Amino acid sequence: MNLPDFTARYLPVIEDALHAALAHNEPALQAHYGMMRYHLGFADAEFRPAQVNAGKRVRPLLCLLCCAAAGGEPERAVPAAAAVEILHNFSLVHDDIEDNSPTRRHRPTVWALWGCAQAINVGDALFALARRTLGGLSHQGISPERILIAGRTFDDTCLALTEGQYLDMAFEKRADVTVDEYMRMIEGKTAALLATSAGLGALAAQADPARVAAYRHFGRALGLAFQIQDDVLGLWGDEVVTGKPAASDVLQKKKTLPVVYALSQTNGAAARLRALYASAPFTADDVPVVLALLAETGARKFAEARSRESHAEATSALVATGAVLPALQQLVSSLLQRAQ
Repeated sequence: MNLPDFTARYLPVIEDALHAALAHNEPALQAHYGMMRYHLGFADAEFRPAQVNAGKRVRPLLCLLCCAAAGGEPERAVPAAAAVEILHNFSLVHDDIEDNSPTRRHRPTVWALWGCAQAINVGDALFALARRTLGGLSHQGISPERILIAGRTFDDTCLALTEGQYLDMAFEKRADVTVDEYMRMIEGKTAALLATSAGLGALAAQADPARVAAYRHFGRALGLAFQIQDDVLGLWGDEVVTGKPAASDVLQKKKTLPVVYALSQTNGAAARLRALYASAPFTADDVPVVLALLAETGARKFAEARSRESHAEATSALVATGAVLPALQQLVSSLLQRAQ
């Protein structure tokens, strides 16, 4: 089965599982669950049913595809797939507060509409619902031992997400972030959940521990490659493709991999760049200057090379799983060959 066919078949199944997880009929709590449905794209700001862009559901699709590739029935992994998507969205709700982001996917964020206190509570609720949804594996014939492993993996991933977010926020106040430190940050913030998505899919397929580990390795490398490429797109990407203003990462002084690399160099361009990043907030006039200095340090070439390395590692790890599903290969290609 190719990726479009797989997506057409299983994306509605994922959406149904997400709707079921957020269903609640108590009148006094309708707004509470309405905010969650709003964030996931199921409702508008008045909590009326809506269908808006809520992302590509990459993580749950990856989970189901890895289950199929490992020889299992994808339906058995649906509770895990829905759980990782809810967990991902919990982290986004809290990230939006921590990053002071007023919009996500061209809509006001939860905190921007209903305040930080309610948004924190919504994130906490999504966190709990993710764990509860994962427990649905018990209805799919998954053994208690495997469910216990899944729960421990899930908890480790939650911790990794917070570690990555801590490092990301800590780096905002530092000018001396190293490339190794940056890679450790995205390993927690991005790669951990993709690794878990892939690993839980294999776990639901009753794969042995070595194959589960191979799928986790694949997901981790895929996450690193995806994040690094996202860093490149955030500086040099096509706004029509990325959905955000070109070079918005420059204006926000985000320390993405190209910037971290450039700031660590010892040439004149790097020195000028360090001076700029230590000065007043950037304006639109600063963007071409910063991009030119990044190019002079070789930052783009460096980041693109690291992305290719992680892509190659992901491909090798996928081969090491012992069964390569065409649809899974297509998903990897679609993620790592976005227009620049």
